[in-house]
Amino acid sequence: MTKHTHTPTGKSDRSRRRKQLKVIGIAAVIAELSGVWRRGYRLGGNVIVRCRRGHLFTTIWIPGASVKSLRFGWWRGQRCPVGKHWSIVTPVRQSELTEADLRLARANRDVRLP
Repeated sequence: MTKHTHTPTGKSDRSRRRKQLKVIGIAAVIAELSGVWRRGYRLGGNVIVRCRRGHLFTTIWIPGASVKSLRFGWWRGQRCPVGKHWSIVTPVRQSELTEADLRLARANRDVRLP
């Protein structure tokens, strides 16, 4: 059995910790969204990314969540379907890509979720 200590307001330490974790989580998602927005990238969904070797492909990018990648702040580590290697990937501004680059990125999608 765990012992709960109560503060003068009547809240247990555990409920205060949960609230703090929720606030930290929300703040992290807001920070990522604002960074994405300030840099001019799309906010979630299918996003064109570039791996460290320069390959372009489309992936699902959900701010604040990682289902098939490892998060490192702004970067994500995931498998590149073009070079078939693991790499750090970052979003790319579609406005900076040529039509050929856009076609290539859209033709190369990472693994879809079931």
